[in-house]
Amino acid sequence: MSANNDSIQKTLLVAVMLCLVCSIIVAGSAVILKPIQVKNKLEDKKKNILAAAGLLVEDKSIEEQFKQVTTRIVNLDAGVYATETELSELAASGFPVEGFDQKKLAKNPKFSEKISGKMDPASIKRKEKFAAVYLVEKDGAVDRIILPVHGYGLWSTLYGFLALEGDAKTIAGLGFFSHTETPGLGGEVDNPNWKAMWIGKKLHDASGSVAIDIVKGSVIAGNPNEANQVDGLSGATLTSNGVENLLRYWMGKQGFSAYLTSLDKGV
Repeated sequence: MSANNDSIQKTLLVAVMLCLVCSIIVAGSAVILKPIQVKNKLEDKKKNILAAAGLLVEDKSIEEQFKQVTTRIVNLDAGVYATETELSELAASGFPVEGFDQKKLAKNPKFSEKISGKMDPASIKRKEKFAAVYLVEKDGAVDRIILPVHGYGLWSTLYGFLALEGDAKTIAGLGFFSHTETPGLGGEVDNPNWKAMWIGKKLHDASGSVAIDIVKGSVIAGNPNEANQVDGLSGATLTSNGVENLLRYWMGKQGFSAYLTSLDKGV
């Protein structure tokens, strides 16, 4: 009986030691690999920003290409760039300009607020007080403005970037880098042919109101609103509605409208 007890105790001891060693290895690997994961995540973000703006060259370094992009933090309510005091406060809370994580910021009650009902057509739940914008200059003037956008589709929140021409009124590109919409239906937001339809479209109608319109079926050529319209996604009405809602939200008064107005005026 004693020998059996010794055998059981030794088996348990070996099992515990093995678990402990494995835990140490896993924890150590996580710590060692974290900087690499952070770097890869940031590089992927930069790649998506460049792609949305139509500036991505596949066979060139992302870091090298991104040197043409300037990152600025905007106070959404004021429509102006964040002050040094605001930038310092954000950095001290874990939100530096480099690698600015707007998704994480939305979960921080200090820098966001709850919204609902008519105030939240894109179902984002919380409105960030600050957002990162990405500017590309050419010949001393702003040539591209890349803005982060997100909102709910059918099954998921779509996260992406909307690129505008330097006039802050004409769409230069749109791309989503994270969503779980149905492949072949809502997932067609990733289809290059559909994304190409956005290029050259106008944000506003003649009155200056946000007029982005994803129509059911195809846009009728020559109709008065053609400049604001894009074909709907076949069999994915709710995803199409979601994209329209999120773009109208972020281009509207609660989103980047004040900033784009001040940018257009050269403020």
